[in-house]
Amino acid sequence: SHPPLCPPGIKCGGVLSAPSGNFSSPNFPGLYPYETECTWLIVVAEGSSVLLSFSHFELEYHDTCAYDYLQVYNGAARDRGNLLGTFCGHSPPPPFSSAWHVMAVVFRSDRHVAKHGFAAAYRKDACGGQLTGLSGEITSPRYPESYPNDAECRWSIGGAGSGGPLTLVFADFQMEGSQGCGFDYVALFDGPTVAAPRLGRYCGSARPPRTVSSTPHLLIIFKSDFNIGGRGFKAHFYSAGECQEVFTTVKGNFSSPQYPNFYPNNLKCQWSIRLPPGYRVKVFFLDMELEGRSSLTGGCDYDHLSAFDGGTEDGSLLGQWCGRESLAPITSRSNQLLLVLHTDRNTAKRGFSISYVGVVPMNVSCTRTDFHIQIPVQALTQLERNRIYLGTPSCAAQVVGRNFKIHTRFDTCGTESQRRNNTSVIISTLYIDFSVGDQEDIHQYEVQCEPKRKEASVTLIAGPDPSRLSQAENLVDAQQREGEAMDAREIKSQDTSDIVFISICILAGLLMVIAVVGLVLL
Repeated sequence: SHPPLCPPGIKCGGVLSAPSGNFSSPNFPGLYPYETECTWLIVVAEGSSVLLSFSHFELEYHDTCAYDYLQVYNGAARDRGNLLGTFCGHSPPPPFSSAWHVMAVVFRSDRHVAKHGFAAAYRKDACGGQLTGLSGEITSPRYPESYPNDAECRWSIGGAGSGGPLTLVFADFQMEGSQGCGFDYVALFDGPTVAAPRLGRYCGSARPPRTVSSTPHLLIIFKSDFNIGGRGFKAHFYSAGECQEVFTTVKGNFSSPQYPNFYPNNLKCQWSIRLPPGYRVKVFFLDMELEGRSSLTGGCDYDHLSAFDGGTEDGSLLGQWCGRESLAPITSRSNQLLLVLHTDRNTAKRGFSISYVGVVPMNVSCTRTDFHIQIPVQALTQLERNRIYLGTPSCAAQVVGRNFKIHTRFDTCGTESQRRNNTSVIISTLYIDFSVGDQEDIHQYEVQCEPKRKEASVTLIAGPDPSRLSQAENLVDAQQREGEAMDAREIKSQDTSDIVFISICILAGLLMVIAVVGLVLL
């Protein structure tokens, strides 16, 4: 059903394209009409931003604004990833600064209780304002052109809902320099006002250091005097809680901001997994729905998730994904892996949920009769040797020098013979118990030996959530060929597949004989 239209003769919504302007709820300052929905789309010159402020605000109150409300969007309306906030009651929204040249305001009233509504003003290229996203970009006026003289801008960042500290990184910085930064400067405060502790005051051409607030608010003040300017600055901010995390534990999980609700637009989020040397990182995609591929290029040009081998985006790209895909696990080649989520200005989706597990460095080899497993002690420094065992706890590792070692015959430690790809192999399970207190956390690796070729391999079979790990991936191929003749005692395994094959042949022969006899009798 279509939203109810404004009563005839009442101006409601529209496109506002002048450099500045005013708009208000229908009938303002009188009572607004019932069952009304209006959308104002503010569009200024590309490359500019919009500063929106409210001089009057009075709507019907509800604790979740379910009755009458006003919504502000950082871009086109109806895209949940662009929603800056929903407001009602008597408290006016803060001034909003858009991340690009489009902003939308939606006003809706229900069939009961009318109030006086709101009055709002906007202007383009005004500096400063309230920034509430999980991440965003700030630039000095006219950047990268020279900033104007006698300018003063205040950006108040915070209230994104994550409640975590904020990080500010300057990508470019060039201003008039002076002793003590008394002429042109950027000042940072650890809170919403200048009464908060000052985090720094900067000028000149040296980029300020990365700054992290101790509260969920950050105030940035830019000031220029009457002469001598510069290019100004460009800075990025992000909320460290949901959008920027570092993991060092042997397993973990994380998701896109606000998952399973729609993620915000204009994000660049990074998750870095850093494990001890020798480890590798295996990532499992439990759920993923991002904006789809470009119909023009077929590529992930809009929103995408990228994985890099190592700790930075300079590392080799392991994969880049978008849309709604069911992805196989990926494994890093080093002990660090970086995941980066980019979202553009519109079309948000549910996002992703990911878990990872560190693949323990180990060397597995075999002879015709034995398994040899070796793990550096430094990789599992927190574990006692009895937490590492093959098949059963009675087959625990021994500490030999700087390694945990398991040396066992094939007829012990829960080994079994199987037929895989028409080859007889010996299989067992290596358990590494990382459990702490009541939190059970046992990682399982399948170790496999092909006795005739004396080739061994190991595969992680259970890590973060065994029910989700449908694809086992061979992680380590440790090939050890013994030169001298080995003990002739081999495991005599009951090769069931051969018995089944012979039985089928005999049965087929009998059926043929019966058929021939039947034909002769006929």
